[in-house]
Amino acid sequence: MVASQRRLVDAVKAAATHPRERAIQSIVNSVGNAQVVLIGEMTHGTKEFYEFRCEITKTLVEKCGFSFVAVEGDWPDVYRINRFVQTDKTSDSKPEQSLRDFTRFPQWMWRNETIRDFVGWLRKHNDSQKLTGGRSVGMYGLDLYSMFRSSEEVVKYLSKVDPAAAELATERYGHLSRYRNKEERYGYDVGLKLAPSVEQEVLTVLLDLLKKGPEYIKSTGGFLDGDEYFYTTQNARVVTDAEEYYRKSMFHDESTWNIRDTHMANTLEHLIAYHEDKSVNKEKPVKAVVWAHNSHVGDSRATGYSETGEFNIGQLIRDRFGLTHTFNIGFTTFNGTVTAANYWGGPAEKMVLNDAESDTYESVLHEAKLGEYALIFRNAESSIPNIELAKLMDTSRYERMIGVQYVKKTERRSHYIRCHLPKQFDCVVHIDRTSALKPLED
Repeated sequence: MVASQRRLVDAVKAAATHPRERAIQSIVNSVGNAQVVLIGEMTHGTKEFYEFRCEITKTLVEKCGFSFVAVEGDWPDVYRINRFVQTDKTSDSKPEQSLRDFTRFPQWMWRNETIRDFVGWLRKHNDSQKLTGGRSVGMYGLDLYSMFRSSEEVVKYLSKVDPAAAELATERYGHLSRYRNKEERYGYDVGLKLAPSVEQEVLTVLLDLLKKGPEYIKSTGGFLDGDEYFYTTQNARVVTDAEEYYRKSMFHDESTWNIRDTHMANTLEHLIAYHEDKSVNKEKPVKAVVWAHNSHVGDSRATGYSETGEFNIGQLIRDRFGLTHTFNIGFTTFNGTVTAANYWGGPAEKMVLNDAESDTYESVLHEAKLGEYALIFRNAESSIPNIELAKLMDTSRYERMIGVQYVKKTERRSHYIRCHLPKQFDCVVHIDRTSALKPLED
C-alpha cells in the first residue's frame, strides 16, 4: 500500500463510528435540525442497507419527531401502506397485506421481509401515538411509473364527487388506455406521429381538479382526515408527469432521469406543504425521511452524472431547502450477495457480488477492516468534523451503483461512475460484506 493510501485508510479508521448503535447515534446527532434526511442504498437488493436504513428512520421518528417517510415507490402502491399504518379504514389486517399492490417489476424492492417488519413497527408506533395524543407518521411514494393505476384512481374519486367531470376525465385519459403495459410504445408512436400526444388532455384533468378543489373537499370525506382530495390530485400529477416521461423516453429529447427526479422532489414538497396545512401545532416543523437509491439521494454535482446534464433529488433538495436543512446518507459494500435481475423485467435472483475494484471508494473503505461503520463528512450545521479525512477522500474515485439489474459481464461500464464522496454525501455507512434481500413469498 502506497503512503498516500495508508494515510487515507488511517484517517478512515480514526473517524469511523461503530458498532451500529453508536453509528446511528452519531448520524442522528449530525442530522441536527435538518428538515429532510435522505437515506440511500448502493443496491436495490441488499438486506443490511434496508435494515440499517429502517433503524435510522425509527430513531428519527421516535427521538426527533420526523413526520413521514417518502420512498422511491409508486404513489398509489405506497399509499395502501399509508392507509394501513395511519388508519383503521383499510381491509388489510397484517403488514404483508398492505404490500400487495407492488405488482410491477421489481416487486422485491418493496415486497420483502424487511419492509414488512418496518410497516408493522410503524403501525404499532402510530397506534401508541393515538393513545397519547401524539402525531402519527405516514408513508408515501414519490415515483411516477403508475400512470394507468393513478388515472383510474382519479376517475374513481371524481365518480363520487362530480360524475360529469369523471366522464370528461375518462375521455381525456382514454387514448392512453391502449398503451397499458407498453408505455414506452406511447412515446415511440407520438415521436413518429403515429398517434397524437395527450399532453394537454392530462394536464387539463389536473388543472380542473386544482380549480374545483374547495368545492370537492366540502362535498366528501376522505381516506385519512379528509385527504382523499390530496391523494387524488397527486395521482393526477403522476399521470401528467408520467405522460411526459414516456413521451420523451424513446427519443431522449430531454433527460427522462431529470423528469423523474423533478417529479419526486416536487412530490416531496407537496407532501411537506400538505402536512404543514394539516398540522395543529404550527410551531412544530414538518420533517421528512426519504428512501431512494444512492444515485438519487447523493448530490449529482459530485458525480459523473452531472457531465451529461443529469441532476437528482439530492441536488434539488439541497438547492430548495438549503444545505443546513438537509442531510444525506449513502451506503456502500465491498462484496457479498444481492437480490437483482439479469435483465429488466426478469425474475429476482440471489447473485454473488464481485469484489469492488481496486480504484474505488469501496476498496479504500474495505482496507480499514472494520466490518460495519459510519463516516460523517458534514453535520447539519455545515461544519466538517474531520477535515483531514474529507481532504484525503475528496479525490475523484469510482463508486459502484447497482439498481434492479446486476450485469457482471459489463460491470465496469454498467455499474461504476466517478464521484467525490464527501461532496456527494454528508455521511456514508460502509458494510463490508452484505447479503441478499429476502423477497416475500406470494
